[in-house]
Amino acid sequence: MAQKARFDAPLKLRSGTELPGFELAYEAYGELNAARSNAVLVCHALNASHHVAGTYAGREDEVGWWDNLVGPGKPLDTRRFFVVGVNNLGGCHGSTGPMSPNPATGKPWGGDFPVVTVEDWVESQARLADRLGIERFAAVMGGSLGAMQALQWTLSYPERIRHSLVIAATARLSAQNIAFNEVARQAITTDPDFNGGHYYDKGVVPVRGLRIARMIGHITYLSDEAMMGKFGRQLRRAALGFDFDIDFEVESYLRYQGDKFSSYFDANTYLRITKALDYFDPAADFDGDLSAAVARAKAAFLVVSFKSDWRFAPARSRELVKALLDARKIVSYLEIDAPGGHDAFLMDDARYFGALRAYFGNIEL
Repeated sequence: MAQKARFDAPLKLRSGTELPGFELAYEAYGELNAARSNAVLVCHALNASHHVAGTYAGREDEVGWWDNLVGPGKPLDTRRFFVVGVNNLGGCHGSTGPMSPNPATGKPWGGDFPVVTVEDWVESQARLADRLGIERFAAVMGGSLGAMQALQWTLSYPERIRHSLVIAATARLSAQNIAFNEVARQAITTDPDFNGGHYYDKGVVPVRGLRIARMIGHITYLSDEAMMGKFGRQLRRAALGFDFDIDFEVESYLRYQGDKFSSYFDANTYLRITKALDYFDPAADFDGDLSAAVARAKAAFLVVSFKSDWRFAPARSRELVKALLDARKIVSYLEIDAPGGHDAFLMDDARYFGALRAYFGNIEL
């Protein structure tokens, strides 16, 4: 069940802004052992939350986003590990974010909520770890944006993490990836209902922009092979309509995904999460030398990529692996030939899950 932790001490953000007291929504699975040595932090990607696994009573349809991986007898076995999931600061699933009251005005922060970064998330997660009595994580893991947090943990708190699982990620976005994020942000900020991020006060939501942003993003999460296999050129209606309504099944799918996403996700949060993605670059303070950036890490690493992932291609993971090896770190690398595209890290694959099960099985507690 979801819980909340309140922190009254201000948090100095990377932007220079100081965020007053904040709350983090989190869930925990399993039991923390007597030595407090079995804790695993699972970091979420763009649109997920603290609800990593299981269901809520009476809401059995709300299954945790990584339920196929986390739980009793699963690769990350909660009979052995104490697993923590956190909704990132700036989120819209219970943690302090743009929808929360601004202490200075009593109204929702809206567009005034500061931009937060991966480094800021790690700082807030460390405070939660302190609250839970976790001095050192057995592992921190995540996919995509969550994997960036798993990497940053090894740099911000090298003494507090033993293993880092970096899955379907990159150490910094390419220009193309930044471009995709900017198009999505423009779709939101140019929506007439955006109102500079203060749409809560107006009783409206920039639905059109958020729908388009999600549709753009969703295209990049799937491979061409996966989309052809799932939809092909299958028509939605009996014949071509020669209009601008839905002709193809893939069009229907994208509209459905856009409609669903805009019904539960906050546009201001989307803007901030994509900026956090853009800004992440551990090598920036080391003249672009990634091996120098990761030299301070003391954790062992498991890096996983998927050949069909063209958004965060395996070449980006291999760059990280090379940097870690150059810095003489302990690293294992797995590159899986799976058709799911970027979203493959969320899917069942016997090789992928087998490797994760073996890796966690070898972690000494």
